[in-house]
Amino acid sequence: MTRRISLGSLKAIVLVVLVLVPLAAQTDLPRTSWGDSDLQGVWDYRTITPMQRPSGQAGREFLTDEEAASRHQAAVDRLDRLDRKKADAAEVGGILDRGRGEDGEPGSYNQFWFDRGTSVISTKRTSLIIDPPNGRMPPLTPAEEQRRAVLAEARKDVADHEPTAGGWVENIGRAGLQARCMMGFNAGPPMTPGSYNNNMQLFQTQDTVVILNEMVHSARIIPLNGGHHGELLQYSGDSRAHWDGDTLVVSTAHFLHPTMFLRGRSSRDLQLTERFTRMSPDILRYQAEIDDPTTWTRPWKYEVPMQISLDPLYEYACHEGNYGLYNILAAAAVRDRKAEGVSR
Repeated sequence: MTRRISLGSLKAIVLVVLVLVPLAAQTDLPRTSWGDSDLQGVWDYRTITPMQRPSGQAGREFLTDEEAASRHQAAVDRLDRLDRKKADAAEVGGILDRGRGEDGEPGSYNQFWFDRGTSVISTKRTSLIIDPPNGRMPPLTPAEEQRRAVLAEARKDVADHEPTAGGWVENIGRAGLQARCMMGFNAGPPMTPGSYNNNMQLFQTQDTVVILNEMVHSARIIPLNGGHHGELLQYSGDSRAHWDGDTLVVSTAHFLHPTMFLRGRSSRDLQLTERFTRMSPDILRYQAEIDDPTTWTRPWKYEVPMQISLDPLYEYACHEGNYGLYNILAAAAVRDRKAEGVSR
């Protein structure tokens, strides 16, 4: 006997298929032996997408495919020009542009060491910031504006890794923890794409996760369902984690010192929430919510789709014994004595 399928029944079948296909695809994502979403691996977060949306793209949330391809090609072409460029010479005591401009090589490093990437993020957003909707950081608080003005005046004509007068412990350079090889400039927390070493490895057990950054071999050992934060202040803060479905949520507070986030521009009052969600076998979505009422007038969020890396994580040795720090401090001591009119 022949059976007829009504148009309404056909629509219902199609709807069920459309619903089940994404669910089936999600079950293909790796899981641990105890059932949690498996986020483990080495993840690469380099990108040329800026943190804030450029003023020329105001109101535009996403790039077109053509625009994304054009930015990628421009980045590749720039690297090719720099690779073929003859080395510039700097006068004794001088320095070139440290790789920040077209004529900035070799500078402090030559081009070989930089690894900023050549592509925008996979979502093609015009900024990493997803909230506020304009893709820009919220305004600074009046107190923070004043603090930055005072710091800028104190550090006028002072190099990045050079301390201000008397700044031997808290202010060795514009972001002192970096010069002391204690915190990497892109490890934060939270993590942000930087000039190189944009790699993070994540480990999981049933009761602990570990976030290990190549820059500077910084490991956060984080208990799952660990309850309230401890009272001990730490450079990377005190972190606790829990699962929200298949998203790992990490909350961090109690910072001893401003981290290297945005080169030390947050405060010790930062309340940080990070979310890790495996979107596909090759992409781990990383979201960071910044709640720092001392620095910004409202909380804000940014997002980086991290790419799986098949390469292992290598140790970044920083100063190799930190011999450079001796020279930094010795030169600053001579400068300060000269300013005080002391000959020795």
